Amino acid sequence: MCGCWGLWPETQACALPGNRTCDALVRSPRSIHGATPARVEEFKKKMDCKEADVILLVTCSIREKAEQTIWNRLHQLKALKTKRLRSRVPLKVGILGCMAERLKEEILNREKMVDILAGPDAYRDLPRLLAVAESGQQAANVLLSLDETYADVMPVQTSPSATSAFVSIMRGCDNMCSYCIVPFTRGRERSRPVASILEEVRKLSEQGLKEVTLLGQNVNSFRDNSEVQFNSVVSTNLSRGFSANYKTKQGGLRFSHLLDQVSRIDPEMRIRFTSPHPKDFPDEVLQLIHERDNICKQIHLPAQSGSSRVLEAMRRGYSREAYVELIHHIRKSIPGVSLSSDFIAGFCGETEEDHLQTVSLLQEVQYNMGFLFAYSMRQKTRAYHRLKDDVLEEVKLRRLQELITVFREEATKANKTSVGCTQLVLVEGLSKRSATDLCGRNDGNLKVIFPDVEMEDATDSGLRVRAQPGDYVLVKVRCPFGLLACTVKRGVALDNLREQNFFPGEIL
Repeated sequence: MCGCWGLWPETQACALPGNRTCDALVRSPRSIHGATPARVEEFKKKMDCKEADVILLVTCSIREKAEQTIWNRLHQLKALKTKRLRSRVPLKVGILGCMAERLKEEILNREKMVDILAGPDAYRDLPRLLAVAESGQQAANVLLSLDETYADVMPVQTSPSATSAFVSIMRGCDNMCSYCIVPFTRGRERSRPVASILEEVRKLSEQGLKEVTLLGQNVNSFRDNSEVQFNSVVSTNLSRGFSANYKTKQGGLRFSHLLDQVSRIDPEMRIRFTSPHPKDFPDEVLQLIHERDNICKQIHLPAQSGSSRVLEAMRRGYSREAYVELIHHIRKSIPGVSLSSDFIAGFCGETEEDHLQTVSLLQEVQYNMGFLFAYSMRQKTRAYHRLKDDVLEEVKLRRLQELITVFREEATKANKTSVGCTQLVLVEGLSKRSATDLCGRNDGNLKVIFPDVEMEDATDSGLRVRAQPGDYVLVKVRCPFGLLACTVKRGVALDNLREQNFFPGEIL
């Protein structure tokens, strides 16, 4: 390719939280382009994929539907690539991430149009892979690493109006749940050094971002052993009644230390984290969430099933009873906490009674948010080798729909408790529902819709202003469906989060 290469990264159908940063990593000059300004300029990103010289699809393999989305996208790109064969600069197509790792041979053989394959740990090798592809050969690197965390790579934030960002703190997973492909596509668990994470969060704060989400496949099992003097600092403390499927590691800086340090960087920046495992919620983490105003009172607690028998088959390391006890402990430790969860319908051997136990768990807990899916068998997993995918597809879909219906009913009940309450909302921008409304998210990560009108400024200046993306506003909730709200005031600081510091204002 002559001149400059126009890169067009696309993140397609990704269900893994860690992959949300992969698109930003691909855009990073240090990760992909080399360290020199000349190389950075060489890899300019085009504004239209039809004009790009290289299209890179960042992929997911956690469910079959995600992979089918990629096959469909490749079919679309095939026509574009054929058309570009007549041009001076032929189009190159790359598959990045988990699907490249899982289906290397199939992709290279089935889709001759794919020029580049790079697994989740091979993004640094992209310059070489692109050079090989330029010579007319297919190029691939899907080797997994035991230590790659991209700690020295600062992801590129592409939207100047962004109010929030994701910060990857670890990669891979050691839990080996029987249904999960992640350990086989993203490798063993390894954590970034605390210092590099803090540096990235500081830079995001300096850019004016108001919220960061710490990301990892099992984020609360974070352990930084990069500093020798910290190798014996903290032992592993699991949630009561929970066990691990692997030999737990000792020493290092744990998640509670990281969360503490991140929350101290900017008291005006909200801190979230996802996705945790229920086993890794020691009291010190819950206490920290309760004490720090800028750590969101929202916890994602993936249950996957309400049946202890199914949970054992899934190798989750806990029973229904232990999970429910943890829910009670969290709600006691963090009053008003917002809870979300993941559920799988139709796992191997799931009976109707097992399904009804999951329904009853939804009713008992009343989650504020949920992510529910039908089971999709993945090759290489323990379930693939040892269990039988014996629940009919139509039964899976019926059970999934029943779970969704019950979840919505219970979430509506849970969110009704917010009606009449004043909440602090981070403005994200215009609502997709209406050009006259704004949308944002409250502390519990629920979307709130409110009118785009002038409101009183909280600085006591007497001015009436309009909220902008990145502003904090006080709203009074009047409807639990999408949490429709009226605006009260703009410009409220996070250190005024506690209810006793809310001051009344004009409801517009």
